[in-house]
Order: sequence, then C-alpha cells, then structure tokens
Amino acid sequence: MADRNFTKLRVEKSQGVASITIDNAPVNVLDVPLMSEMRQVLLSLRGDRDTRVIVFQSADPEFFIAHVDMALIDEPDAFDELARDAPEGLNPFQAFGELLREQPQVTIVKLAGLARGGGAEFVAAADMSFAAKGSAGLAQCEALMGITPGGGATQYLSSRMTRGRALEIILGSDLIDASTAERYGWINRALPDAELDGFVDRLARNIANLPEGVIAAAKKAIPPQDLRDGFKREHDAWMGLFQLPAAEKLIRGGLAAGAQTRAGERNLETVLRALDI
Repeated sequence: MADRNFTKLRVEKSQGVASITIDNAPVNVLDVPLMSEMRQVLLSLRGDRDTRVIVFQSADPEFFIAHVDMALIDEPDAFDELARDAPEGLNPFQAFGELLREQPQVTIVKLAGLARGGGAEFVAAADMSFAAKGSAGLAQCEALMGITPGGGATQYLSSRMTRGRALEIILGSDLIDASTAERYGWINRALPDAELDGFVDRLARNIANLPEGVIAAAKKAIPPQDLRDGFKREHDAWMGLFQLPAAEKLIRGGLAAGAQTRAGERNLETVLRALDI
C-alpha cells in the first residue's frame, strides 16, 4: 500500500504488521479527510491475509488524535458521504469506531500524546491500547462544549469500567494521565515512555507470528460487545444537546480561544472552562 495514496496517513507493512502513522498537522484533528483515509485503509486491509496486526501511532509526539474537527460546525454537510456509508442506526462517528472494532486483524494503539473526544473514542475502540506514562493523556471533554460524546464513548467506557468512573470521565471532562487510565481500564497498560515502542513492537510481532487461525479463533471466542441499543441512546442524547444554542456558542468560543492550535490544545480543558456561558 503506497503512501502516495494518502495525505493524512503513512502506512508501512512488515512481517505481518501494518503500522499506520497519523499525520494531520497541526494537531491531528479528526476531520473528514482523516476519517475517509482511515476508512479506506481499514477496508483495504480487511481481506489482506498477510496482515495480522495493525498498529496505530502518531507522527506528532504531542498529539495522537486531538478530537473531532470543531470547525465542522460551519460545514453541516461535510459528513454526508460518510453518513451514507454508515450502517443503519449509527451516526458517522459511531460507525468509525465500529469499523475499527470489527476489523479482523488485531488492532493496537500506541499512545504517546494526547487523545481527546473522538481521538479518545478511537483509542477505546481498538482491541488493545498502550500508553506512555510521561506524555500520554486521554479526555472526553465534550461536556465542556455543551454536549455529550457522540462517537461511542458512553458505550465503550461503560463496558470497560464502572459506571461511576465513566461518569467521572464524561462529566468531569479532565485530562486523564496514562497511569489512571490503566487503573480505570481505559487502556491495557501504561509504560515508561522509553519502553513503549519496544513493548508494542514486540507484542505486535509475537501476535503476527502466531500459527494460522489462532487470531481469528480468539476474536471469535471474545467478540466485541453488541452496543447498538446504547449507540441509539448516545446519539439521541448527543444530538439533542448539539442542537441547543449553548453548544454552538461554546464550540465557536473554543475555536476563538485557541482550540485546534498547538498552544490551545496543550491545555484545552482550561481554555474551555474559561469560556463565558
């Protein structure tokens, strides 16, 4: 798979492992082009029997996937094509996470930066996620924009941790460090920064070298939980809030205050909490 086909991703294959590097400057926002390219890559790998493991990483050491592109508030039709391709009962963001969860390969996130909103949902949708203790952080900060998560977080988190912890993450909207995320069950393991690459690379190679049929058998025996009813509740809650004036005011205010700039994203929760609502 040649890199020239993509502008937001770099794809490399070696010994049964496909490494997908996200490179969508300045902060890897989850915009339509990135979602479209990721969808193309995942679908193209579905039938690739030579690829057994997919590892996701970022070209930017500070940001994995910042969050969904807040500027899309001015482009209401931007997701029409993705919406047409979404399975019935799922919005485009939920469909994006489910595409990852249904991948036949083992999917692993190597998190060495910040992942908020849709980026954090992507982390939770992967089969496994490993994070750097010193540099990684996760947040569902949608509540600070007057909405609740709409891309699967309410369901992914409540299937990984207690209801109280899921509510803490969604309503508290704080940036969670890797060690806490590990303790809560959001990720598999928090590792020292210097050990993350080696650990994930070794795990991916070991899984890719398993005898034929073992991966498929394990994923069949431990299937993703059916979350369709929960996705409908999540979408209705998210859309109901998104249509209120407060959400638009907070999203526009966040952009004006520096969201989606490198400086603003480093302390996004502070930026959003300072907005006058």
